[in-house]
Amino acid sequence: MSSDLDKAVDLAEAELVPAGMETTAYPVLILMSGLPGSGKSYLSEQVSAQLPCVIIESDRVRKVLFPQPSYAAEESAMVHRACRGLLRRLLKKGVRVIFDATNLVEFQRELLYGLAERCGAQLLIVRTVAPEAVIRKRLEERRAAGGSTSDADWQVYRRMLQSEQKIRRAHLCIDTSQDTGEAVHRIVKAACRTRE
Repeated sequence: MSSDLDKAVDLAEAELVPAGMETTAYPVLILMSGLPGSGKSYLSEQVSAQLPCVIIESDRVRKVLFPQPSYAAEESAMVHRACRGLLRRLLKKGVRVIFDATNLVEFQRELLYGLAERCGAQLLIVRTVAPEAVIRKRLEERRAAGGSTSDADWQVYRRMLQSEQKIRRAHLCIDTSQDTGEAVHRIVKAACRTRE
């Protein structure tokens, strides 16, 4: 890693990772994928309430590294490199990690598939969905309430919808407008499964 990238990963870790996280011989990367407002962060919080893990949210990493984000391509590239560096560091320590980001493009997801494999971590891919009317309402309410780490609004959702690509690996697809209790149970159970 470059010196700038090392510093970015150190900063993100210091700000976002609680001290003394539980480790395991069987680390897992729970890779969230979904459009803004589809319930990724909500589901991540539900899973982390039942499973000792660290949530790495790309929006929070961006705000740590760039307090006044521009969303320029170079900035986004640094955010994603820092996220991958932090994921690698945590997985190598045996920490279970949820990566909460849109992860809409298969090429970008493939970088994460390879990262999990190189770290000897189990990979669980979770795609979140919800009806458009629900997503629009969530985004409008989030904007009105303020305080969210995400700056995505309905226009961002519509733009990102065009770039969403099919996930080419086995994954769970969860409609977060429905009761998610059973889905959370399935994720936690799969994340605790040890290798044969």
